[in-house]
Order: sequence, then structure tokens, then C-alpha cells
Amino acid sequence: MEMTSAILVTGCNGQLGSELRRILGDRAVYTDIDTLDLCNRDEVERFMRIGGFDYVINCAAYTAVDRAEEEKIQCHAANVEAVENLARAAAKYGSRIVQISTDYVFDGNHYTPYHEGDKTNPLSVYGITKRKGETALLGLAPESIVIRTGWLYSSFGNNFMKKMIALAQKGGNLKVVSDQIGTPTYAADLANAIVDIINQTKWTPGVYHFSNEGVASWYDFALAIIEEKAIDCAVTPISTDDYPTAATRPKYSVLDKNKIKTTYGISISHWRVALRRCLKELS
Repeated sequence: MEMTSAILVTGCNGQLGSELRRILGDRAVYTDIDTLDLCNRDEVERFMRIGGFDYVINCAAYTAVDRAEEEKIQCHAANVEAVENLARAAAKYGSRIVQISTDYVFDGNHYTPYHEGDKTNPLSVYGITKRKGETALLGLAPESIVIRTGWLYSSFGNNFMKKMIALAQKGGNLKVVSDQIGTPTYAADLANAIVDIINQTKWTPGVYHFSNEGVASWYDFALAIIEEKAIDCAVTPISTDDYPTAATRPKYSVLDKNKIKTTYGISISHWRVALRRCLKELS
């Protein structure tokens, strides 16, 4: 097996992986669960040795937040063990990893945007495993970069934006949680930021935050989607208590992006501007 590309993108069939594939084209090798089992240490080791990758962008993860409360073993395998396998191989063969993490590593008790150094305290199995993945990676391969993001959506895959459009077009009243605050993130903007980092001669390891600019509740996000699509549909705010879920979400998970902006000179769009671009792409 010969590979000439210097970049490996794992989890390539997801939202972020699909956006990266569109940007990177034949510059990268793309894998998903059907072509590389990241939980198989020997398989990862062999793939990394033969590939000779300069960079690994790990988009692979277990992201079914509620189901993870029951499927703890599967979630831990994908979000911790797989990362450990990549980290060991990367350290051995000199690859640099960009690991995607989440705002769910925080408990949401803040009232100001979270900085990278703020105390983590995940409330869900998903959040706990993603945090363990971060620490495992930086312990085994300290030259890595972790990028925490949140509320990801795209023209690819399944996500909140597409769900809201589908429900609204069926007619009726949308009831959406208004007391969970964060920032919607267009996966294409995150993908572009990652490629910008890789394209630079500078490489500064550590944890970074990336989302679009601005602040919103899920209700605000839903309302904006319906307004931008000009769908005749009422959107009603409800509380988290009115919409119980298996996993506990942080009430507030706005991320401070100053570190990634100053370190890598990355400019970030407001979430509403990004949403318009995504909807244009979708149509």
C-alpha cells in the first residue's frame, strides 16, 4: 500500500470530515470505520507507519450524546482508546495530530466565555470521554493540538439545522430549548481554520477553542434557521426541564476564541453570517 499524501483525515464521512475532504481534495488520505478501525492498535500502528503522515486530523468520535449514557464502553473506545492508539503511533512516527474535542468538557456554570485553561467538569459520559481523550493525547503526544468546538452543523450529515428545517416544513409549532447557551459552529469554518493551521510554518501545540462568533440559545438558532429559510412556522421557547434528555448538557458553553485568533491569525465569522452561507450551500 503506497500513500503519497502527508495528511490523514479520520472520520471522513462525518460533517467535519466531509468539509475537510472538500477543501483538501487529493492532498489527504481519508478513512472512516469501514477502512481503518482506530480501536485496533496494531492496525493503527501499521497504517501510520506505511502512510508516513505529517498530520493527522482526527474527526472520528462517538457523538451520540444521549445514547452514550447507555453505551459507555463503545463511547470510551471511540473517544479514548482510539485517540491513545493514534497518539502512540504519531509520537513514534513523528506525525502531528489535530484532535477535535467539545464544549461538553465544561459543566456550564460560567457566565462568561470559557478559556482553554478553565477547569473542566463534564456532566455526561460523552463529555467525560472527550476530556479523557484530550488528556491521553497530550500525555502521549505532547506536540498535538486539541480544538474544542460545539453546536456543529453543516450541509453534510445529520444535525440540528437540518432537523429544524425538516420539522418546520412539515408544519406545526417548533418547541426549542431557550436556556442552554452556546454558539452554533459551521463545520466548513472549522475545517478552513484547521487547514489554515496546517498550512502555516508555525506549530504551537496545546488546547484551542473554535466556534463561530456570537452567542445564542438553541431557540435563537432555530428561529434564525426558520427566518433565513422563510418558512411559515412558529417557534416557541421552552426550558430544559420541559425537554428531558438522558445526558445532562452544560447550560452555558460559549468558548473564548482569542488564543486561536492571536496564535494563528484566524478570522471568524458571526454565527448568523455563517448560517446564511451554509443554507446557501445546502440549497
